Amino acid sequence: MTAGWDADRYQRQFGFVSGMAGDLVELLGPRPGEVVCDLGCGTGELAVAIAATGARVLALDSDPAMVAAARRRLGEDRVLLADGHAFTLAEPVDAVFSNAALHWMPRPAEVIGRVRAALRPGGRFVAELGGAGNIDAILDALGTAMAEAGLPTPACPWYFPTPAQYATLLEAGGFRVAMMEHFPRATPLAGPGGLADWLAMFGGQLTAAVPAAALAGVVARAGGLAAPQLRDDDGWVADYWRLRFVAVAGAGTPRPAKLHRQMAGDRGR
Repeated sequence: MTAGWDADRYQRQFGFVSGMAGDLVELLGPRPGEVVCDLGCGTGELAVAIAATGARVLALDSDPAMVAAARRRLGEDRVLLADGHAFTLAEPVDAVFSNAALHWMPRPAEVIGRVRAALRPGGRFVAELGGAGNIDAILDALGTAMAEAGLPTPACPWYFPTPAQYATLLEAGGFRVAMMEHFPRATPLAGPGGLADWLAMFGGQLTAAVPAAALAGVVARAGGLAAPQLRDDDGWVADYWRLRFVAVAGAGTPRPAKLHRQMAGDRGR
């Protein structure tokens, strides 16, 4: 996850991130005695749910505020401050679990490599992340509002892959893909601010180039542009698309050379 989170506000206003993931924990199917790594654990709600099944949980996050909140739930020794691109564990684990975190990690091949190294052969990688099409309406509205203000269109800071793109990465990284789903999930945004609150929590990198004096106007204009698609009588929704998968770590060696050729579009060798 990115640095600089307001963990208290995240828990209060954006609890839907973990609240909608109960069936992802069921898909993981943690068993008593298993060791599970929660990668990008946030404030730790799902790690607690996994631990309640009798599994032993090691939780990781790259943000100090999130780690502090998760430690209050799980204990100091169960939560590590670590980058998903470069983490190592002291012992192999039975499963790696991740919810709404992998799209914050822009070098997915590195993340998959670290996950594969952390798993025992036959271990499972169960995750959900933003998929292709995620928040397209939000990005379009904000880009238009910024262009109208004479500002450059912001680059998307997230990685929202298609199923084929992520399956290729997993297979090249030493996994067998057992299940993959790509589906829309229109997600209600709590609170009176709606899209403005969402941008304040998650969109700091998108609006970083907006002068402070112009920010409120740009955000308001983006809201006006997005409202026909994302607002109704019940309030605001975010146009989420999710990518969910189960992958199994193979016993063989990953194929990084093949991965690089595939991602470069060279399929002749």
